[in-house]
Amino acid sequence: MSHGTYREDSVAQVVTSSVPVDGHIDDKIFRQLRVIWQETLGIESVGFDQNYFDLGGDSSLAVQMFARIENIFRIKLPLATLYEAPTLDELAKVLRCEASVSRWSPLVEIQPNGSRPPFFCIHPHGGNVLVYRELANQLGPDQPFFGLQSRGLDGSEEPLSTIEEMAELYLKEVRTVQPHGPYFLGGYCMGGAVAYEMACQLKASGEEIALLALFDTMELSSFLPPSFLQMSYYNCQRLFFHVWNLFALNSRDRSRFVSEKLSSLRVRIPVWFAKRSRKKTAADATSFSQAEVLDRVWQANFRAYLAYTAKPFAGVVTDICPSRQYRLLDSPSLKWEHVALGGRKKVILPVNPPAILADPFVGHLSRALKQCIDDAIQSSVPSTSPLESVRA
Repeated sequence: MSHGTYREDSVAQVVTSSVPVDGHIDDKIFRQLRVIWQETLGIESVGFDQNYFDLGGDSSLAVQMFARIENIFRIKLPLATLYEAPTLDELAKVLRCEASVSRWSPLVEIQPNGSRPPFFCIHPHGGNVLVYRELANQLGPDQPFFGLQSRGLDGSEEPLSTIEEMAELYLKEVRTVQPHGPYFLGGYCMGGAVAYEMACQLKASGEEIALLALFDTMELSSFLPPSFLQMSYYNCQRLFFHVWNLFALNSRDRSRFVSEKLSSLRVRIPVWFAKRSRKKTAADATSFSQAEVLDRVWQANFRAYLAYTAKPFAGVVTDICPSRQYRLLDSPSLKWEHVALGGRKKVILPVNPPAILADPFVGHLSRALKQCIDDAIQSSVPSTSPLESVRA
């Protein structure tokens, strides 16, 4: 059975069954959900307490699975629900008890345990925080890690239109976990810009920022729309970076990397078509609807990022960036020195841009971020002395 192959008859047949599974007190929702998991993951059986990610699930398969859940149960759930309910039993309870959108929150407990200060990480353009799962895992069980996801991912609300609005909303949620600083904030790409604005708003209210870590994030207030030739070169560079990543790995990691990229492509293709067509058949209406939701969030986030002008920040910006960069984004005007009044601490990773969160390259980011958090814990007040580049 291949990933993502669904059969309406299989769900219909299992609904009439009343046989308990693995000793679990079974019900209709549980049986339907189990079939969806089996067909999405391409496996013959799923235990009620088995973790979705341990079974080989990833963010792209989650898109397919949640589209199927919406079609069967008429409930839209954000993909990040898998963090709070990663097992079949827990997700069935969510579907059984949570049929309204009132339960949705931008705050996602990716790894809520540990004695260290919590790190709050903001979503990139796509709005989801599943991309941070491996990073959170590699930081270890003693590092609390919370994600902030985009409003609108559940399809019931419109996405926010400005970085300032996002920062204000997310800070309300952050303060439910940590009412006062010092705060540890960060984010990848567009998420870094939101983290920067959150830091500015916190500073304005008298709070302390221990760490503001931006992962490959540009300050785009001076960014001009690229020409056709510039975009063509950008796409060629992106292809080169992917090929370079592939040949930099051993055979085992290479297979995993290819599988991850192909899985990601399965999500991007429907979103790409959603941008260009509004026609859909009854058979694919739900999955197309999911793609439209993701596209709407992506577009809103991208517009907000391009429109954002960073205000001066009375602190240090820790700029964690790849050693290689797209020529289109390699201008000094896109860096943070001109707004970071406390200086820019540059941490260089031995990766290229598409690999910064990809396994196994994400290990470089996790080690660098852990060191930055350790340093910030030692001294929550950033130094005002000139900051030199650090090679991670």
